Amino acid sequence: MIISPITDPLTDYRVRGEIECYGFRYQLTKSMIFHKQISLYSLPRIFTFSPNVRIEPSKRRLSDKHLIEFVQLDLEVKEASREDLLAIGEELLVYILTRVKAAFDAELKFFRRELKIPNAPFRRMPYSEAVEACGTYYEHELSESIDDPLWLVDFPEENREFYDRENPEKPGILLDMDLIYPEGYGEALSGGEREYQYEKIKRRIKQKGIDLKAYEIYLQFAEKGLFPSAGFGIGIERLTRYICGIQQIAETRLFAKLPGILGL
Repeated sequence: MIISPITDPLTDYRVRGEIECYGFRYQLTKSMIFHKQISLYSLPRIFTFSPNVRIEPSKRRLSDKHLIEFVQLDLEVKEASREDLLAIGEELLVYILTRVKAAFDAELKFFRRELKIPNAPFRRMPYSEAVEACGTYYEHELSESIDDPLWLVDFPEENREFYDRENPEKPGILLDMDLIYPEGYGEALSGGEREYQYEKIKRRIKQKGIDLKAYEIYLQFAEKGLFPSAGFGIGIERLTRYICGIQQIAETRLFAKLPGILGL
């Protein structure tokens, strides 16, 4: 979906990209995280290709990996744990790379790309260790230093969104994960377990300094009762960039829109 009355807050819930339609206010969808949780009323698991629009800071046009309009493969599984989704993410990436390498040899030669098939399970690194080794802006340096995909896990509560579930055994630490590509290609996917308990969701929203009214519709579903679940979203353009060994993410799709630059 491209528009919705509720969407992921990400770093600033006030950057809404609002439009009016039939007298209602819609936002451009940053991600369908809330819709995935709500969809589990009807389905035990889902996967869907989801268009996203994120109004990124203009300086990110220089990152080679940020678009303001992109597509994700979004997954969500009812009653699943982070461990379940780590295994799914590994299996999915290994399968894709293996099939591409077998079926598209000529195309990979055109791009002068030698695809390495990683072995699962991938190594895991706590967020605190990544910051200690590489500093606050750890992603690029870490990605440049590894030869195989790496899971970053256990982000502190203040660094993520209100829908990420706190580890009951580690207060203040979340049951989430990011997958980092090797060779400097950066983040591949992000996800984890979701908070599903109404009072905890409200508390986390307030902690983020967000007006509860901004998520009134979502809170109505949470009060009714959400299911425990876990999921992730993997960026298709970033995956294409990694597979083909492309430097500029703008080359992975038609009419790419970079932050701060006018695009068709």
